[in-house]
Amino acid sequence: MSDLENSMAAIIDVFHKYSGKEGDKHKLKKSELKDLINNELASFLGIWDPALQMSDLENSMAAIIDVFHKYSGKEGDKHKLKKSELKDLINNELASFLGQIKDQATMDSLMESLDTDADSECDFQEFMTFIAMVTIGCHEFFEHHEDE
Repeated sequence: MSDLENSMAAIIDVFHKYSGKEGDKHKLKKSELKDLINNELASFLGIWDPALQMSDLENSMAAIIDVFHKYSGKEGDKHKLKKSELKDLINNELASFLGQIKDQATMDSLMESLDTDADSECDFQEFMTFIAMVTIGCHEFFEHHEDE
């Protein structure tokens, strides 16, 4: 698996580390969310002890940002992905989860659904919507197969 795929899996693991302590393992209660934020996002929130390392969640978030910037700007705006950059990112970083995108119509359809501001590029917020959707899909897939 790529760094991006490992980061997405780590986000799911962190969720399950905190969910279900007070009930439903598929949801975070307010106190569970508070624990997750305080324990997993301390350096991002400015309450981090410099003697400590970043948490798995923080490392995963940083890896997702790094992957975005690894591909963005190769053909223009460094803060956005052109369709070809997004295709390269998916084919190189998400092949284990999504396979290879070879069909142009599939890529056109994906870009159209992600490009909410209709600028023919995928900015970081649009990219994160995509990553969230894929991560949710993977989580649901593994949850379903865990019960089998």
